[in-house]
Amino acid sequence: MSIMEIQKVRYSYDNKRNVLNGISTALDEGKMYAILGQSGCGKTTLLSLLGGLDSPVDGQILYDGQDIKKLGLANHRKNNVAFIFQSYNLIDYLTPKENVALTAKLSPQPILERVGLTEEECKRNVLKLSGGQQQRVAIARALASDTKVILADEPTGNLDEDTAAEIISILKGCAHEMNKCVIIVTHSNDLAKQADTIFRVKKGKLI
Repeated sequence: MSIMEIQKVRYSYDNKRNVLNGISTALDEGKMYAILGQSGCGKTTLLSLLGGLDSPVDGQILYDGQDIKKLGLANHRKNNVAFIFQSYNLIDYLTPKENVALTAKLSPQPILERVGLTEEECKRNVLKLSGGQQQRVAIARALASDTKVILADEPTGNLDEDTAAEIISILKGCAHEMNKCVIIVTHSNDLAKQADTIFRVKKGKLI
């Protein structure tokens, strides 16, 4: 079932050149999507539009059949989607458990353990964790919000190959085991190959 839809969306930075030019598609729960494309092609812009961080010049972004602009972008960001950033965006003076608890609708500890952190690691300051562990905290924070859609911007970009593979496995589990719609912007072909559907943004079109 489609949880989000992109309907004839057009976006430009300067009202002259369309970065996204009338794209349309549907995104389902229980699937992981990868969005590929060259730098500056508009893939991160598309993620921002899906997350309600910006609005298209034309067209609509629908969540569960409703225009997110009419729902209210702040409401959409708070209740419908969760973000995972390449830079983690954790509060550096807090522990993993405290970071997750800030936005959690679900209990933090079981989710942190689910993504591979030990009870001891959950009590450390996040700056004392490795990059892979910090990314796990960021994923746990997204899961604890209990939203149906997870939007991830280069979630393995700062990680070594083995850790990246573990993070990809966790994200796949979010889609296939927890029935989330996981949408990932990436440069990694290895990550993209693990997705159920691969989109490429090229010359303003979604292929």
